[in-house]
Amino acid sequence: MKILVTGATGYIGKRLIPLLLNDGHVVVCAVRDKKRAQNYFKDRENIILVEADFLNSKSLENIPVDIDIAYYLIHSMSKSVKEFHILEEKCAFNFKRFAEYSQVEQVIYLSGITNDTKLSRHLLSRKNVENALASKKYGLTTFKAGIIVGSGSSSFEIIRDIVEKLPFMITPKWLNTKTQPLGIRDVLSFLHRAIGKKELYNTSYDVFGPEIMTYKEMLLQFAEVRKLKRRIVTVPVMTPKLSSYWLYFVTSTSYKLATTLVNSMGVEVIGIKSNINSILDVQPMSYKQAVEYAFVKIKQNSIISSWKDSYISSGKLKNYVHEFINVPKHGCFKDFKQRKVKDKKEALDKIWAIGGETGWYYGTFLWKIRGIVDQFYGGAGLRRGRRHPTELNSGDALDFWRVIYADKEKGKLLLYAEMILPGEAWLEFKIEDGNIYQTATFRPHGLAGRLYWYSVMPFHWFVFNGMINNINK
Repeated sequence: MKILVTGATGYIGKRLIPLLLNDGHVVVCAVRDKKRAQNYFKDRENIILVEADFLNSKSLENIPVDIDIAYYLIHSMSKSVKEFHILEEKCAFNFKRFAEYSQVEQVIYLSGITNDTKLSRHLLSRKNVENALASKKYGLTTFKAGIIVGSGSSSFEIIRDIVEKLPFMITPKWLNTKTQPLGIRDVLSFLHRAIGKKELYNTSYDVFGPEIMTYKEMLLQFAEVRKLKRRIVTVPVMTPKLSSYWLYFVTSTSYKLATTLVNSMGVEVIGIKSNINSILDVQPMSYKQAVEYAFVKIKQNSIISSWKDSYISSGKLKNYVHEFINVPKHGCFKDFKQRKVKDKKEALDKIWAIGGETGWYYGTFLWKIRGIVDQFYGGAGLRRGRRHPTELNSGDALDFWRVIYADKEKGKLLLYAEMILPGEAWLEFKIEDGNIYQTATFRPHGLAGRLYWYSVMPFHWFVFNGMINNINK
């Protein structure tokens, strides 16, 4: 079969595609930024990569029409509360128009459980998207999941941050809200096994784990898995705004995403029982099993996808990394360093391991201070780390940077700053002609940008010199 996967570079899409390829399907990956996805998919057979933005109906002409099955995995919590639901419905409308024009027989859509009478705007939007996708020309299969538990998922990483950082917690009252968490492995089983099942056409199912739990119980059971003793006290005085700040400062989420999550966490996410488990032969694992399985993947350094690599993790909402691949030359300040490379392979390995737990090779405490300052002003800080200790792909998050270009064979890594700055910044590493080049570029915005550059110049001299020397050591 030829299968279309929208949201192919997202958390679910990246994990679903290998399952489809293993079955021998040809997978058409619809991505907004082809240059970001090329590096990830370049060594895989039976992949057709097309650039399509579902907010732009004209771009959908790039997608082949001889599609048998299509996955609708488009969902963003990144836009402002005022407009995101409008944009989501527009994406759904454009997708439906394409699907009805093509040969698609079945559309499989991953949504959220929407049974509570008082839905958050995001859950209500999910419900509206399902209605918008319904069609008489193809069969729509909708799976509605609640909290997804897996290595790299936003829910998992936020809970991990809270549990591992705070031995004693004074928390908002929404921690008593009930939900039914579902392991990522089971989510993928439902999506994968639904292909071509005609009995599932034009049907909708809630999919959920075997336990009804409060968020507080999830935190405590997570702590048990990690063999940590934790005490939690919930208080009714935290407003949604205070709760958002609490979540933002304790976890690696951005403030915008924290606000969205707080608004959604006040809604009970309890599924309606059905026979879908027996139809697809899926027996969802318990919450503790899902957490334990996630840590197996973490220990193996085999995290396929992470929410931190999505653009919303920075709160700056950059949609196309290739917009920043051409580093400007005019009106910029530069810090340029060059050394005769001593060991090319070792230097490249160090460059590709930079950031995260490895650090930045010099002035670690200064980088940490810069991260704290960034977080104080609403930035990502150093909390995102990196998905893998030695691998980098275009589009990956790297502390408060975004990977714009990464080609180890060509010896070049380019990073774009997603920290809060009065300007724009790039950091480039390049090895060629027996030399290692390190260039920091800053394009200031007005007088504030120029004053910022001159104020940090003394620190740059020590930090950037020490960094290139230690990389080349």
